[in-house]
Amino acid sequence: MDFEALVQTRRSVRGFKAEPVPRAVLEEIIEVAKRAPSSMNTQPWHVHVLTGEPLERVRQRNMEEMIAGAKPKRDIATHGEYQGIHRGRQVDIAKKLFGAMGIARDDKPMRQDWVLRGFRQFDAPVSLVLAYDRILDPGATCHFDLGALCYGIVLAAWDRGLGSVINGQGITRSDIVREVADIPEDQVIMTCIAMGYPDDSFPANAVRSDRQSNSDFVRYVGFTD
Repeated sequence: MDFEALVQTRRSVRGFKAEPVPRAVLEEIIEVAKRAPSSMNTQPWHVHVLTGEPLERVRQRNMEEMIAGAKPKRDIATHGEYQGIHRGRQVDIAKKLFGAMGIARDDKPMRQDWVLRGFRQFDAPVSLVLAYDRILDPGATCHFDLGALCYGIVLAAWDRGLGSVINGQGITRSDIVREVADIPEDQVIMTCIAMGYPDDSFPANAVRSDRQSNSDFVRYVGFTD
């Protein structure tokens, strides 16, 4: 797939086949994605790839803790609830997803089930947990670098027929992820990517989010045309 087609066709996948993903394919994906740029070539990233029983333990415990009312315990600082235009975009995609899944506005059990799917990393067969070297905190540069790696991973996966969704809900309890995956304390867990072969019968997989017009967020300075 050429680059423009790859970028334009990629979408977030939230329903996966039970089919396992071969380790060799995951190696290929990371081999491509690690060419992402990083500040001063620091390459501050670490990728912990989970599947099978360890992944099942992470998602089960994460879901149980959140059902019980436990507070999130992320390694990174996070914002509060979205407000204003950001909240509006969040609501727009939620409406699309709930509409595709047939979840009514007042259907609290189904809405709760959708939230729990997020905590379970959408039952994907693979989870890639992305972390960076703690010595680089505080600062946003390593976050930027990890974002570049993350995007490279989802594009390389899509090019190989694999779907993914960047899923902060899946590591809401980063302490559980660290314990089960034996992630060293000198690494900061930032996010995870749920990945697998897309289930085309899952309605939400057909949903595509909207993007702003360039004129809404781009300024050109110094141009004469």
